[in-house]
Amino acid sequence: MKIEFKYWMILGVLALTWGSSFILIKQGLVAYTPYQVGALRLSIAGGILAIWGIPSLFKIPKNKLRYVALAGFCGNFIPMFLFPMAQTHVSSSMAGILDSLVPLFILLFGALLFNIKGTKNQVSGAVIGFLGAVLLIGGDGFSGENSLVHCLLIVLATALYGLNSLILTRYLNDVPSFQLSSALFTIWLLPSIVILFFSGFFDTFEGTEQQLKSLGFVTILGLMGTALAMILFYRLIQATGSLFASMVTYLMPIISVFWGFLVGEKITWFHLVGFAMILSGVYLTQKKEKKVEIV
Repeated sequence: MKIEFKYWMILGVLALTWGSSFILIKQGLVAYTPYQVGALRLSIAGGILAIWGIPSLFKIPKNKLRYVALAGFCGNFIPMFLFPMAQTHVSSSMAGILDSLVPLFILLFGALLFNIKGTKNQVSGAVIGFLGAVLLIGGDGFSGENSLVHCLLIVLATALYGLNSLILTRYLNDVPSFQLSSALFTIWLLPSIVILFFSGFFDTFEGTEQQLKSLGFVTILGLMGTALAMILFYRLIQATGSLFASMVTYLMPIISVFWGFLVGEKITWFHLVGFAMILSGVYLTQKKEKKVEIV
């Protein structure tokens, strides 16, 4: 399927938005706990989208509501807590790099759970893109600031993202993206508020300069990196398929490294080769080829 230019533009916007989200999470963690950052992010996004989400719940067929709830659980609710928990011991750039595992989980779960056919180019492109993302780590590896255990939390989040994408493609492809996004955030709004309450946020919030600054970063994260970005992402999945949409996770490390450059981090040849491999992987997954079953 030929991808229209507007969907490449959406892919670029999502890469820029989500590639910057790891920095915003780090800034939120300066004043708040991981549970508070996750619950705030979900509460802000859900609080805004609930205006449209409540009516949307009555418009979506009842037999699809369980898939809406499941998609929200896998793609929004749990990962929003896993990333802040992980980033207490994982750098922002490493978090962005590990997020590029999503397409591989889509291929894996697609073959094992959904009987979805893929192509050799898609498999090759996914592997090449991921290896390119790994190169962006440079010589750091799982040491120093990056804890292997906490890195595995991000791997779990990417697995849930992959499962979420397949659920959307298989069961919710006919639900309008805005209706879908607003409905699933509304479903998980109340649990998010409950977690925020029991996290001690309201007891410890004193309106200090740092708390307000971190709250501002999390608000941007909730509105732009969650609410708006998810609407665009679900639209992209419905128009192009889960695998193309997941390519955003291969472009995000480029944004993460760019942020590193702005704060004075060194850019090496590892990064340049990694960029080239990532872009090659994205191209290869979209190259036409006769489909073969991945089993």
